Amino acid sequence: MAGSLSAEQTDAFWNDGFLFPVAVISSADALAARQHFLELMDKPAVTLPRPTNDYARSCFHAVSTEAARLAAHPAILDAVESLLGPDLLVWSVELIIKPPQSDKMLTMHQDLNYWGFEHADGEVTAWLALGDVTVENGAMQFVRGSHRLGAVVHHDTYGENNLLSRGQEITVDFDPADEVPVELGAGDISLHHGLTFHGSGPNTTDQHRVALAIRYVTPEMGKEGGATDFAMLVRGADRHNKLVKIAPPGTDFGPTELALHTELEAAQLGALAAGAAEAYGYDRGT
Repeated sequence: MAGSLSAEQTDAFWNDGFLFPVAVISSADALAARQHFLELMDKPAVTLPRPTNDYARSCFHAVSTEAARLAAHPAILDAVESLLGPDLLVWSVELIIKPPQSDKMLTMHQDLNYWGFEHADGEVTAWLALGDVTVENGAMQFVRGSHRLGAVVHHDTYGENNLLSRGQEITVDFDPADEVPVELGAGDISLHHGLTFHGSGPNTTDQHRVALAIRYVTPEMGKEGGATDFAMLVRGADRHNKLVKIAPPGTDFGPTELALHTELEAAQLGALAAGAAEAYGYDRGT
């Protein structure tokens, strides 16, 4: 398989908690997707019940045919299969846009602390760069080996400039020498474990930073307490049926797709909002 990882790359992922860069799509394909999404977000949402960006911040694959296409791209699946095995589901897709000269950032956090899954090693995020990503435009920072600490205590900062809805931030120290900037070219992905410490800085450039964060899980990844949640089967088979399977969208933002997005989002928000001191929501910016 063209996108499969080598044994050395696989070992590096499980040792460090991340791997990058992995080239998966052409620069031309990445830049075309970037333009598509920027134009989509710029359109007045006159026919939608909510702003277009609300649908992009979670479960975007339920309403966007282009997001679903990229989430099922064979080269990305080849890379993820090298880590998780042949049976893969997409749990969520998020379009992440940092506008030019934006002070929006993400505090250091772990994803899986807030998603309500039963265990940790059956999830990998592929972060697809739809344009060059540099420290200057807000590249992520990973902390090497942090996933091996397990789930750590976080606190909610509710920072005004924080892209995370609650401003989630780890409360443990780490060696700054282990912090690695994740610079990528258009069409590259980074891969990271759901317990890897990561955050990002502001965009100090005059260009948008655009990416898709695609969350892959194995069929063994059920939700705590047997809670209902949903996923899209993109490779192999699901013999466990812990998550309700959905099909890719037939059209962009159709009535059926919008209704499904509402259902998926509600299922995810239960875990994401657990323990929050304030109402959970994605109203802090793009």
